Amino acid sequence: MMKLYWSPRTRSFSALWLMEETGQPYESVLVDLSTGAQKKPEYLAINPMGKVPALQDGDATLAESAAICAYVAERFPAAGLAPPPGDPKRAKYLYWLFFAPGCIEPAMVQLATKLEMSSTAAGWGEATRVFDVLDHALERGPWILGDTFSAADIAIGSGLNFAVKLFKMVPSRPSFDRYIEACSARPAFQRASVIAAG
Repeated sequence: MMKLYWSPRTRSFSALWLMEETGQPYESVLVDLSTGAQKKPEYLAINPMGKVPALQDGDATLAESAAICAYVAERFPAAGLAPPPGDPKRAKYLYWLFFAPGCIEPAMVQLATKLEMSSTAAGWGEATRVFDVLDHALERGPWILGDTFSAADIAIGSGLNFAVKLFKMVPSRPSFDRYIEACSARPAFQRASVIAAG
């Protein structure tokens, strides 16, 4: 059985939500960041970065939310969380799956900290443009791939929920509100929220 290492109010929520979407059993292992559990040798053997989430699947271990999403979606294809290789939607699926940590997360931090940075030097470009691009993509909805829900929606939906609704780091937009509402209406999102609330 897979073990998911997580902590509340972190990027772990996307991994919790993902595991709930699969419908497969998994062991939820709470990592208490307040006690420094993430810096103990036992945990560093799982994730040397000392961050959550992390996933252990037998002898395989991995970290980083988008990597966990990609791995689990492919590990449980019957859950329908990733277009299969050869499907034309797979290119956009991968694009959006990695857009979440590669563009949305750093743009959130840039807006929240008011960090001034050259858009040519920043790997994500310019924060406002990141959210303009996402806004345009979500206008077509209901999901990032149109009618198909995927692990990319988990990565983006949990990031937007965190940034717009919970911490108000990013200004709301109608497409964001609609999308967050659709994500939070999913039973797996609600189950993950109950777990995360303790």
